[in-house]
Amino acid sequence: MTTPSARIIFITGGVASSLGKGIAASSLGTLLVSRGLKTTIMKLDPYLNIDPGTMSPFQHGEVFVTDDGAETDLDLGHYERFLDVPMAQANNVTTGQIYDAVIRKERRGDYLGATVQVIPHITDEIKARIYGLARRSACDVLIVEIGGTVGDIESLPFLEAIRQVPHEIGKDKCIFLHVTLLPYLAAADEMKTKPTQHSVKALREIGIQPDGLICRTEVPIDQGQRKKISLFCSVEERAVYEALTVPVIYEVPSRLHAQGLDGWVIEKLGLKAGPADVSAWERLNDRIRSAHDSVRIAVVGKYMDLRDAYRSIYESLAHGAAHHGVRLEMVRIDSESIETEDDLSRLKGVDGILIPGGFGPRGIEGKILAANYARENEVPYFGVCLGMQVALIAFARHVCGLEKANSTEFDEKTPHPVVDLMLDQKTLLNLGGTMRLGGYPCHVKPDTHAFDAYGSTEIRERHRHRYEVNNRYIPIFEENGLTISGEFPETKLVEMVELQGHPWYVGCQFHPEFRSRPLGPHPLFRDFIGAAVKSHQAAHKTVSSRN
Repeated sequence: MTTPSARIIFITGGVASSLGKGIAASSLGTLLVSRGLKTTIMKLDPYLNIDPGTMSPFQHGEVFVTDDGAETDLDLGHYERFLDVPMAQANNVTTGQIYDAVIRKERRGDYLGATVQVIPHITDEIKARIYGLARRSACDVLIVEIGGTVGDIESLPFLEAIRQVPHEIGKDKCIFLHVTLLPYLAAADEMKTKPTQHSVKALREIGIQPDGLICRTEVPIDQGQRKKISLFCSVEERAVYEALTVPVIYEVPSRLHAQGLDGWVIEKLGLKAGPADVSAWERLNDRIRSAHDSVRIAVVGKYMDLRDAYRSIYESLAHGAAHHGVRLEMVRIDSESIETEDDLSRLKGVDGILIPGGFGPRGIEGKILAANYARENEVPYFGVCLGMQVALIAFARHVCGLEKANSTEFDEKTPHPVVDLMLDQKTLLNLGGTMRLGGYPCHVKPDTHAFDAYGSTEIRERHRHRYEVNNRYIPIFEENGLTISGEFPETKLVEMVELQGHPWYVGCQFHPEFRSRPLGPHPLFRDFIGAAVKSHQAAHKTVSSRN
């Protein structure tokens, strides 16, 4: 097996899930990139699904789509947002992919009659994926995050594989960072290090001694606790890093840099790099902290109790708010709770309405009503994927007079299928990986909000959908004041629509949230928030003049 020249950083987690391994990996990657090192990140997920594409948001949260059409873990969204480096299929590996590849090789006879086992065949396949990405990306540093926690049965093959890596590429070419929990017991007014000690003990029993620890905590670590952790976990005292819970995740790179994490990593791996520059992140955080005015955005969906279900949407809205120097006040509304006209009072006073993507009929009438409310009341509206489709359904019913207009996804017998299943989807039998996925070009019509946002007629955006606008209805839409502001050049598939005479009413079939960055907000999110700010200011000016 050919080993790469890149240095490799393995990030594991212990004690509990959701400690922020993905944020830790992204923050470290950001610091290394700022030092001039070409860096990418890989996520090893221990579930048996090939990818998360068929998994419920209740189970997995958001599915992040890469430009090459991969449906991946939401942590890849963090990687892209922090590093501003595009991820791809190869950056997300699941147990399902590994076993599928090994079984296919066995069926072809690639193993020459050998008994196929977890060791060495599964672990070799895992290492081949790690080394392959390092070589193909020609990176200086590859960060590998292992999903789950130490002690999970599902993660053991991944942990065994990475245990073998130092013996193959050299112990000076890789390091292990362990993210763990330091709980604070308020009743005892004491931070407890024992969970971290046990987590490291479990890792060492597997054969991995961590080189450094990133400790998630609600209170600062004092010097005595740091010494204790260092002693019992056999790590350098300077390699015990504090990861305090912060109000904004974009503070994490600066905080880890202030503790010297990136300098320690460069020293341990013998890398040559320039000084870190976190000034842009500090300016961003200053803008967020100093914002006084706020903007209220209603997000109308059906997974409102799950922050991770719309993670990229929420982050993109925050990027737009930071750009305009305002605080984002999100009003999360379950679309099932507004399925009658009387329920729409919950939307009064919001400065903008966004409906995100999704699938299935649950709560769909509430989304249609919310889109129509935004149209009638001139509230800035942004419809993403399904959000564009429900806006068209509302427009067809309430403006074009097409009674019972709908999508065939929700009503196969609708007399007016203004949204229909894409032609190439009608013969498909499998659900996994068969949607229109990944990046496609779009032609933007001049003199539109879309063109004002992008400043170009030619763009590229990422997709994840099965249904499309039925072009048969375009003439009646346009006659009634709807503009088709973006289309796919090859097939004239409708990519963007907007309402004439409305302050800002835009829908897009693609998912712009996957390309938004904290230091570079997506143009559509930037302008949507800008329109909401104007709406807020106009409303307050009206109130002031009345008083």
